Amino acid sequence: MTAQPVETTELGADLRHVRAWVFDLDDTLYPPERQVLKLVAARIGEFMARATGLPPEEARALQRRYLMDHGAALGGLMQDYTIDPVAFLAEVHDVPLDALEPSEGLRAGLSRLQGPRYVFTNGSRRHGERVLEKLGIADLFDGLFGIEDAELRPKPHPLTFDRMLARFGLNPRCTAFFEDTERNLELAKSLGMTTILVGPTALNSTAPFVDFRAASLPPFLATAHLAGDPA
Repeated sequence: MTAQPVETTELGADLRHVRAWVFDLDDTLYPPERQVLKLVAARIGEFMARATGLPPEEARALQRRYLMDHGAALGGLMQDYTIDPVAFLAEVHDVPLDALEPSEGLRAGLSRLQGPRYVFTNGSRRHGERVLEKLGIADLFDGLFGIEDAELRPKPHPLTFDRMLARFGLNPRCTAFFEDTERNLELAKSLGMTTILVGPTALNSTAPFVDFRAASLPPFLATAHLAGDPA
């Protein structure tokens, strides 16, 4: 018997109520195997080792703890050490983006979406701009909200969500949010947003605050039912 292919994303999601589209950046608009975040994480580890004076292995352990406790290493560093956050953001995001390239499927999927599209990232604005340019989709987005816009408070801080929604004038109940980090979707759902978990393990999620799961973003976008689609 021939093995049946395993479905890698939920197809045909009903998004006809959505009027605005918010996307996380890294490991959401491109797949994690591109390993851009791995390069950023290595830069963060180097910065932390210098800032804290810890051996590299201990600095990496602290980096992981900060990520869990604060949503990003920067929050913990600012709390426990004296650092220049502007210098931090510039250094850790100054990584090569050679692994990223335009995807016809991604561009086609994003182009289908009716209404404004935004990026909501814990990275710097400049990092977001570089990634969108490298992916060849910068022209499809109407705004970008970086961690500087959140006064350096990373997702999932409630004030950060409030600022993002206010900046773009969004009604959460007709806004979809795509994100690869499951816990960042919990608050979004409580605010009324439609939540889509993105990434290779998305289908394993049983979180009640996840509405849809997309291991592969282009086919999810290509098959979603949108406002204005033929009946």
